[in-house]
Amino acid sequence: MAEATAQGTVTDGSPVDETALDEVVRFTSELIAIDTTNRGGGDCRERPAAEYAAERLAEAGLEPVVLERTKGRSNVVARIAGSDPDAGAGALLVHGHLDVVPAEAAEWSVHPFSGEVRDGVVWGRGAIDMKNMDAMILAVARAWARAGVRPRRDIVIAFTADEEDSAKDGSGFLAGQHPELFEGCTEGISESGAFTFHAEGGRRLYPIAAGERGTAWLKLTAQGRAGHGSKVNRTNAVSRLAAAVSRIGEHDWPVRLTPTVRAALTELAALYGVEADLDASDFDVDALLDHLGRAAALVAPTVRNSSNPTMLSAGYKVNVVPGSATAFVDGRMLPGGEQEFHDTLDRLTGPDVDWEFYHREVPLQAPVDSATFAAMREAVELFDPAGTTVPYCMSGGTDAKQFSQLGIVGYGFSPLKLPEGFDYQALFHGVDERVPVEALHFGARVLDHFMRNTGPEA
Repeated sequence: MAEATAQGTVTDGSPVDETALDEVVRFTSELIAIDTTNRGGGDCRERPAAEYAAERLAEAGLEPVVLERTKGRSNVVARIAGSDPDAGAGALLVHGHLDVVPAEAAEWSVHPFSGEVRDGVVWGRGAIDMKNMDAMILAVARAWARAGVRPRRDIVIAFTADEEDSAKDGSGFLAGQHPELFEGCTEGISESGAFTFHAEGGRRLYPIAAGERGTAWLKLTAQGRAGHGSKVNRTNAVSRLAAAVSRIGEHDWPVRLTPTVRAALTELAALYGVEADLDASDFDVDALLDHLGRAAALVAPTVRNSSNPTMLSAGYKVNVVPGSATAFVDGRMLPGGEQEFHDTLDRLTGPDVDWEFYHREVPLQAPVDSATFAAMREAVELFDPAGTTVPYCMSGGTDAKQFSQLGIVGYGFSPLKLPEGFDYQALFHGVDERVPVEALHFGARVLDHFMRNTGPEA
């Protein structure tokens, strides 16, 4: 059983020692300094970071394999044998991506690929998304090796390429071409969960992701009659496209509450002392969100499907009506909302505009009443007894979508205890991305405790 010392430090027989705490900071810094910018369209090279991760795992006595679909786009997979792998829990996949989105150095306070550690903070692109979690995984695996610790269930570690684009060279490649490496995996954890969300009244929430909206990036094409810009044109492709884009952008999607979102609303309402009958005929989700203060931001993006026009392209000269025009829309679909999304787009685009999926990924949902979710709750609240974990659904997506093809149920769990005023979500893909050293220490401890104790008889 875990105990608290006089200094308030939690002790639970953890092998996470000072070496591990030093390593999680150093690994985060050194991974950031390896520029793995993914500009899309195949313009990225993750291999140096993959080799770095593989070397750290090999030093811990593991046998990592490095795999590529495309030269330079490397992935790393390793397995840690559990102490009781046949007890029925299945293996746990712990995965993080190695690529990062671009960063303009001129906009940053420090160089985005410096990995500078200053005033107790690690700076650089990937500090939050998600080289911090990669470093935690490495530090914990090495701490186990030093202490001779084994988890209850098999742990499969995967570091992937290409998450910030199509995942074709990363998790998509691994799931499609190397499923044998994930044999026995029933559940997985990765980014975007168990971070501190500061709500009103000093409340510290830790949202754990148990779902993701599906990706529906759309290409719209309007055809028309090309002609001179000075003449009346009733079949103007630009006009047809603009009308469709306007309808899509202004559409008010209906409320659809998935089990994960229902659980989030129920727990948040109870925490805020708000009565809420989600099954009442007159239930108004927006009114409930108005009573949840800052915490509403955790749920608001996921009570509906969404569709945001993002790109337009047409014409080449001001006095020429083009024969075609195109637009792109960032759509997101709730679990169970795919057919509604498809039917609605057919109606909104109308007879004069065609649409297709430019990129599509499935929505995901994971149970919040599972033993694994309970173990994640327990681990977070052990190390922050004043914190409260809540389930939530991600508005975006992760590599869990590709691994779901193997029947792996995915959760978002990359724990960080963050100070008030630290806007975690704004730093995803933002300027001056950074992570506090103490947050990394907390994350390593929580991740270690969870991974060691999830599984049979946990």
